[in-house]
Amino acid sequence: MVGQVSPGPDRSQDRSGAAPILSVRNIEVVYNDVVLVLHGVSLDVPASGIVALLGANGAGKSTTLKAISGLLKGEDGEVTRGEIVFEGENITREEPHRIVERGIFQVMEGRRIIEDMTVVENLRMGAYSRRGRVSQSDIEMVFEYFPRLKERRGLAGYLSGGEQQMLAIGRALMARPKLILMDEPSMGLAPKLVEEVFAIIDKVAREQKIPILLVEQNSNLALRYADSGYIMELGKIVLEGTREALVANEDVREFYLGLGAGETRRSFKNLKSYKRRKRWL
Repeated sequence: MVGQVSPGPDRSQDRSGAAPILSVRNIEVVYNDVVLVLHGVSLDVPASGIVALLGANGAGKSTTLKAISGLLKGEDGEVTRGEIVFEGENITREEPHRIVERGIFQVMEGRRIIEDMTVVENLRMGAYSRRGRVSQSDIEMVFEYFPRLKERRGLAGYLSGGEQQMLAIGRALMARPKLILMDEPSMGLAPKLVEEVFAIIDKVAREQKIPILLVEQNSNLALRYADSGYIMELGKIVLEGTREALVANEDVREFYLGLGAGETRRSFKNLKSYKRRKRWL
């Protein structure tokens, strides 16, 4: 991830003092009643814009998304402490389908499209939580963002990796979500396709006014489009701030953006400048 961070689009018009649509309050997550994976994670997602959740493999980023979307239960995981609040209501222990009905849709790592269904059938599956209330205009809206899908209406299994990622995002849009959780959208894609996909993600966030919580290992790319971000290490949030503050932070530049002096990597957990938020304890 060595290289320069470009200025990115001007998103200042999306910033406001409105209450966050999502608040994760000091949650702990345990797998198999034994393994503690998240240690008091707190974060907020505002009602508009993109929030990046960054960190190395195994930091707990995907687990955080699954805690929000209720998918931990399928993996013997559980939120054992803290709470997750969406639009002012506690959803910590709601069933996954209820969370989708509330308006939270997760685009899973690895895309998870249904290969033996057509592109349009996959899109219609995204609207399942709307109980069949889907029109041709919904599909055409997706095709406007992803014209390549309009050209490739056959079985989804024959799409390229980039086209499958576009289909996964389009399927999320079909649910008319209030919040999208996006897990590693750049995974397995060629650099040129990654740029194209992220440009569309940014366009969707701005034009559809849908906030996005984005998990991404490509920190340079994520911070190019995000309004703000959080950095995780070992199941904890160790740093947070606006995009500008994170890009300017010497440690972030060195450890995550490849722009520092090249010193041996040290852990964020020893930084005295960070104080874990305690207001939910």
